[in-house]
Amino acid sequence: MKLILHYMKRYKVLVALNILSVFGFALVELGIPTLVSNMIDEGVLRQDRSYLFQSGFTIAVISIVGVCGTILLGYCCAKISTAVTRDIRNDVFARVQSLSHAEMNQFGVSSLITRTNNDAYQIMMFLNVILRTALLTPVMIVVSFALTIRSSLQLSLIIASTIPIIVIGVVAVGKVSQPISERQQGSLDRLNRIFRENLTGIRVIRSFNNDAYETKRFDAENRFFMKQSRNIFKLMSSTEPVFFLVMNFASLAIYFVAAGMIDANTLQVGKLVAFMEYLFHAMLSVMLFCTVFMMYPRASVSAKRIREVLDTQSSVQEPSQAAELKTVEEVCFDHVTFAYPDGEEAVLSDVSFTVRKGETIAFIGSTGSGKSTLVSLVPRFYDVSSGSIRINGTDVRQLDLQQLRSVIGYVAQKAVLFRGTIAENIRFGKKDASEEEVRHAAEVAQACEFISAKPKQFEERIVEGASNVSGGQKQRLSIARAIVRHPQIYIYDDSFSALDFATDAKLRKALKGEVKDAIMMIVAQRVSTIMNADQIVVLNEGRVVGQGTHSELLKTCQIYHEIASSQLSEEELAYGK
Repeated sequence: MKLILHYMKRYKVLVALNILSVFGFALVELGIPTLVSNMIDEGVLRQDRSYLFQSGFTIAVISIVGVCGTILLGYCCAKISTAVTRDIRNDVFARVQSLSHAEMNQFGVSSLITRTNNDAYQIMMFLNVILRTALLTPVMIVVSFALTIRSSLQLSLIIASTIPIIVIGVVAVGKVSQPISERQQGSLDRLNRIFRENLTGIRVIRSFNNDAYETKRFDAENRFFMKQSRNIFKLMSSTEPVFFLVMNFASLAIYFVAAGMIDANTLQVGKLVAFMEYLFHAMLSVMLFCTVFMMYPRASVSAKRIREVLDTQSSVQEPSQAAELKTVEEVCFDHVTFAYPDGEEAVLSDVSFTVRKGETIAFIGSTGSGKSTLVSLVPRFYDVSSGSIRINGTDVRQLDLQQLRSVIGYVAQKAVLFRGTIAENIRFGKKDASEEEVRHAAEVAQACEFISAKPKQFEERIVEGASNVSGGQKQRLSIARAIVRHPQIYIYDDSFSALDFATDAKLRKALKGEVKDAIMMIVAQRVSTIMNADQIVVLNEGRVVGQGTHSELLKTCQIYHEIASSQLSEEELAYGK
């Protein structure tokens, strides 16, 4: 409830109108039976037509007020519940955007999607019911019981005896449903994860002929989710018949007692009619209250899951007083050691190097040697465990995060494009880039050739998952996206792997003119891609085992020599030396 109340504070006027409309609704529901009772006892039995017309007019006025109150109640409930859900989703999305990769991995993509969509929806449904019944049911229950006591104290005791039975049953259902709701929401996370993995890996699944296995895996989790949902629905659906059974027995007892009272002339027919209306509203209000109570465990689980995201602080924190960064003169790794938050051993150990403006530094090594991890520390996707990364002598942890990332053009190992046009994807690096800048970036990235071959050229749409472009085309568009923002630090994380040797050579030649006043950091597997770099860092199991130019490393680093020997001819090796 704290989460819901926190967001409801933003809509105080609507909440006040909601409260006002509740009283209008209660006036109609409880006022009309009283008037009808008087019409029967005073008008019909005494055949007083003027009293009947007067009461009928009053009922008409009250009905109009009630309709207005009901409409206003529905409007306020819908407006508040949907607005609160929108705010929750916006805040969750903003929080996720601020989290580091460590927290993202902790929650998991599928779970974050479920929390943003399904959990927020559960809160919206609960809030909508709360706004309709939270104030209405107490008012209806108290006033209805007061009116029943006023009508007949003896009959009202019958109603009072049924309330504890209903309340005990509802409390029991609430306690049983909470753990089931937790299992249900967890199962939904897993369903989303399996489905997402299946969609993104559909080619691999088909190529290994594992369709049946994936279907079986999804079906198993889907059956578990169905079982938990069915258990909840059984609990919820069983409460209403039991409630009406209790209510019917109470009504039967009331009619039995009332018959004797009417026969003894201690109760009038009109009073009995009004009493039964009060009974209906009292019992219905109790049932509505019980419904809210039964919905609470599920909403509580969803609120808890959302609160976990909102309360999570990123391990990559902004400095309280950020140093200003205008131009980048050098980047220095000073005895950097890094271990993932959930890892036991360091991925990088005691890495040191310095690269200056206008220079190109490359990183090479066996798979798992820490190359991609190393370059991901520069834009602070993670923070170092010990040591420091300094730009112009200032630790990156003392720089404004947005300003730091604004001077970096990062091309990820796995090229990612977004749904939209080719031009929109390139402009993702610079929102206000002109058509000339977009075209120039594409030319440097060697993307113009295949773009020009498309019917709409730069306005050609990239579909979801970028399945309508090849791996090499995705990489070139990703490179163009980095180039268009004219960064001061270029980071290419194995971004040339899908290019053929000719395109790779053309691209590196075109890049020279673009990066002459910037720092370029390249992670690569191909020696031909990095052999002209100003310095090459060779990594093995997270440690620097060689550092120097291509020709120097061929003489001094055995690991680099082995890598180069496996890729270059004898003449190229001899030329390098």
